[in-house]
Amino acid sequence: MRFRDRHDAGRHLAAKLKRYAARDDVIVLALPRGGVPVGYEVARALDAPLDVFLVRKLGLPGHEELAIGAIASGGVRVHNEDAIRAFGVSQEEIDQVVARERQEMSRRERAYRGDRPPPDLRDRIVILVDDGLATGASMAAAAVAVRKLGPGRVVIAVPVGAADTCRAMRSVADEVVCARTPEPFFAVGTWYEDFEQTSDEEVSELLRKAGDAVGTRQG
Repeated sequence: MRFRDRHDAGRHLAAKLKRYAARDDVIVLALPRGGVPVGYEVARALDAPLDVFLVRKLGLPGHEELAIGAIASGGVRVHNEDAIRAFGVSQEEIDQVVARERQEMSRRERAYRGDRPPPDLRDRIVILVDDGLATGASMAAAAVAVRKLGPGRVVIAVPVGAADTCRAMRSVADEVVCARTPEPFFAVGTWYEDFEQTSDEEVSELLRKAGDAVGTRQG
């Protein structure tokens, strides 16, 4: 059974995270862009703040859909050494990909956050959300980076994921919630009726709406 879209997926995922509702130490961090509509629904259901955590996949040169690693906020790099060796990727090629993705990550940071500082994650329960897990390279990089910021607990949560990848994520998180793990998996987009790319404008609007909701509750 497929999700209608990312918002529908987020509502299904939120139902698996009810134990974290209405706690003042919880924050939802969504991986842009596709994770933001999912994270918006999770944050709304849990009555928790929403923010973004920037991570960029490092694509194999010439076959960018294949991940050879990822980078995340805070200078964290995660490499898939098996893929790098298998495809004979040189260090120069890796450095070129990293430089390009860092530039894009900086652009998105400015576009989504502007002058607003990143949230303080110390001792908080951080729920990292994306629209799905295939290889898990981006999510692994995000979890490693978040861990360096001193949270009390790191939870990885996705509506759908490959079963092996969901199991592997346990090595970088305190808890992994994959709402659905269909077999065979194929790809994340297979499990959505609407998997259109999320725009920068949609990300910014959802973050604004989530911020307004938090402000209303606190006011």
